[in-house]
Amino acid sequence: MRVFLLSIICALALLPGPSWAYRDYFTTDQKAQLAKIQTVLVDAIALTDQGAMDAGPMANIVARRLGELGYTIVQDRTKPHDAVFKVKCEQRKTWEGTTQAGGDADLPDAPSRLWKGPACQLTYLLGDLKIKWQRELHTSFEDAVTAAQSAQAGEPGAYAMVKLQEGLEKYEFPLLLTAEWGQPDRLLKLLDAADTSQARKVKIISLLGEMQADEALPRLKQALQDRDLAKQALAAMGNLGREGIPLLIEIMNTSPDLEVQAAAAKGLGQLGGLHGDASVVSPLLTKLKDQKTDWSVLTEVAWALGKIPDKRSIQPLYELDRKLQAMRDPENVQLKKLKEAVFWSIKQCDTWDQFS
Repeated sequence: MRVFLLSIICALALLPGPSWAYRDYFTTDQKAQLAKIQTVLVDAIALTDQGAMDAGPMANIVARRLGELGYTIVQDRTKPHDAVFKVKCEQRKTWEGTTQAGGDADLPDAPSRLWKGPACQLTYLLGDLKIKWQRELHTSFEDAVTAAQSAQAGEPGAYAMVKLQEGLEKYEFPLLLTAEWGQPDRLLKLLDAADTSQARKVKIISLLGEMQADEALPRLKQALQDRDLAKQALAAMGNLGREGIPLLIEIMNTSPDLEVQAAAAKGLGQLGGLHGDASVVSPLLTKLKDQKTDWSVLTEVAWALGKIPDKRSIQPLYELDRKLQAMRDPENVQLKKLKEAVFWSIKQCDTWDQFS
C-alpha cells in the first residue's frame, strides 16, 4: 500500500504545470497543424445593450497585433485560412461556461462566471474544432452605465467598447496564442526585435520556459547578460532540458547578484524534479552547507532540494533546521521563509527515504 501511495505522489509531483498542461489533449496531428498555422481568420463581434455595433475597430486591433508575430491575417471567410481567432466583446458579458478544472481555468485571465460587466472573450477554431483555450479581457469597471456617467462619456455601450479596445491594445494575447500553437521561433524573433519592450521580453521568456522550448536555450543564455532579464531567463531554463544544469550551477556559485543566485538555485530544483536528475543535489548541498550563503539564496536552495528527494539531503537539512529553530526573531521575515523551506524539504526527503 505504501509503495502504491508513493507512486501516486511521485506521479503528481512530476505533472506539468498548469501553463502547458492544456496541450496534453491535442493529438500528434493536431499539434502538427498548430505548429504550421500561418494564415488566421479574425472573426470579431461587438454587442451592447442597444444591439450589435461595428466590430471593425476590434478586428483591426487584433489583426495588427497578430501581424507583429508574423501571421497573415484575413477577415473574409471565403479566403483560405489555417485557424479562426474569435473575439466576442460585450457590454454585459454572457456567460458561456468556463474551462475545465486545471490548466487554463487556473489562470488569472480565464473565463469567469462571476464577471457580468464589459468583456472580450477570446477563443479559436482549428478547422471545425472549437479548442478549449479561452481567455477573457475585462474593463476596470463592471457597470458600463455608471462608468460612462462618471466619465461624462455619452452612450454606455460605446464607452465600454472603447475601453475594451484599449485593453486589446495592451493584453498580450498574441504571445499567449503563439505559445499555445507551439511556435517558439516567432517568439524568439520578437524577443530579438529592437523595438520590443523589456516587459514584453520578460513575458516572452516566461512563455518559452512554459512551452519547454529547448531550442530557446541558446537565446536564454544570452538573456542572462541582461540584468533585467536574467531572473526570468533562469526561471525559463528551469523548465527546459538537462543541458542547462551546468550553466545554472555555475551561475548559482559565481554570480555577484544574490537574486540571480537564488533564481539559479530555483531553476536547478525545477530541472532536477522535471527530469528526475539527482546530479543537481550535490551542488545544492554544497551551497546549503556554505556558511557564507545569503539567507535568500539558502531559501531557494532548500526548496530545490525538496523537489529532488534524496537521502543525502536529510542530515544537512536537519542540521540546518536545528540551527534555525534556535533563532528567535518573529520580526525576521526572511528567517521565517527559510524555516518554512527547510521544514517542507525535510518532509519531502525524509518521507521519500522511508519508502525507498
